[in-house]
Amino acid sequence: MNYDEKQNAVSDLQIAYIGGGSRGWAWTFMTDLAMEKNMSGTIRLYDIDMEAAGHNERIGNDLSTREDASGKWNYETYSSLESALTGADFVVISILPGTFDEMAVDVHTPERLGIWQSVGDTAGPGGIMRSLRTLPMFVEIGEAIKKYSPDAWVINYTNPMTLCVKVLYCVFPEIKAFGCCHEVFGTQRVLKGITEQMLGLKDIERSDIHVNVLGINHFTWFDYASYRGIDLFPVYRDYIDSHFEEGFQEKDRSWMNSAFHCAHRVKFDLFKKYGMIAAAGDRHLAEFMPGDLYLKDPETVKSWKFGLTTVDWRKNDLKERLERSRKLFEREEQVELKPTGEEGILLIKALCGLGRMVSNVNIPNTDGQISNLPVDEVVETNAIFDRNSIRPIMAGSLPQPVLDLIMPHVCVHDKTMRAALSPDLELVVEAFLEDPNVKAKKPSEKDVRSLVIDMLKGTKAYLPKEWEHWI
Repeated sequence: MNYDEKQNAVSDLQIAYIGGGSRGWAWTFMTDLAMEKNMSGTIRLYDIDMEAAGHNERIGNDLSTREDASGKWNYETYSSLESALTGADFVVISILPGTFDEMAVDVHTPERLGIWQSVGDTAGPGGIMRSLRTLPMFVEIGEAIKKYSPDAWVINYTNPMTLCVKVLYCVFPEIKAFGCCHEVFGTQRVLKGITEQMLGLKDIERSDIHVNVLGINHFTWFDYASYRGIDLFPVYRDYIDSHFEEGFQEKDRSWMNSAFHCAHRVKFDLFKKYGMIAAAGDRHLAEFMPGDLYLKDPETVKSWKFGLTTVDWRKNDLKERLERSRKLFEREEQVELKPTGEEGILLIKALCGLGRMVSNVNIPNTDGQISNLPVDEVVETNAIFDRNSIRPIMAGSLPQPVLDLIMPHVCVHDKTMRAALSPDLELVVEAFLEDPNVKAKKPSEKDVRSLVIDMLKGTKAYLPKEWEHWI
């Protein structure tokens, strides 16, 4: 990386992208890079699917040569972690642990016990099972980073976010890793829309909604929200009092896929119960709560105006993305250059010394940024990004009622990580039984054990061979 003080620009930046064959998020990443004029360099695409990475190499290079692309990057496919990581300034991790067939096991198999999941990638049986596949991969990645690029900044986008980041620090305590998630941005957009509607304002910038973030990924909360000195809590409360039944419908949902749409009624209900603004999508929030509330059954889900995303929908969506990848590769289409709403590139820019940025981030609670959560838990708070540094902002403490909601998941995280790295069937069974979604349905230990074994069998192609001893 070369820094030009006169131009306030960085050139020859080396970014290793693990999962560089992505048909979706990779194009978002490319778009943001192409719109940033003060950085340039090489994107090293590494993926177990070399053909997919090769497609993105061509798509990315086509984008960089366009006249309307101010950021100029060279995209190259790498065949090994060693070659991709050696000399990297940044490492981006965005991988899918398995296929949608494994995700179908994660999401739908627990339905036989009346356990419904609206996402299945972070909490609940799906999140636990996904962790068992993902965390051993992150051990390998963490060890490779320690060996080949120990000074690189590592940005994780893979779910389950909390455990992925936690394992990286377990493998390599000195690693400079953090997790990025856009769920907080979505809640800022809700506050923007409500504020505009309630106060008669127009064109508020999402970034001007200032919030204090505290919690764990996908179960984050605001205890402070303001816009230019206006306390938004009374505004939010008044809106909920008047619109609780219908919820909030965003005028511009172009950033959302319609399958993920919700009316934010779960958020509203959590505000009425706890007095804090829950700061993730309703589909995620519902999975962290006891399963007899928002996920009691499909009819209950429908009444709260969010959805159970089926894996069939995800498979159909993949077909569409594969077709788009083909069109981009064969130059029948072009990547559209418009702001994506993501902040990852802005964070990289700040870490390169090209400015200062405040954003939400997932890192260990080592500095006690949330004072009443364990120091070894990965938490989500705001942090200041500056030249080669991330300084977490002290978020304070969680109110006891909200802490009581989060701590069971902290315990499940501990058991899940130990189970994934052992491996240990008994710890998986215990994690299932302690998960609030499962626990509320009161299944027998026998039924849960049978469910765990069947789910392990259904995803064994992507599990370490040591699991054969248990299944």
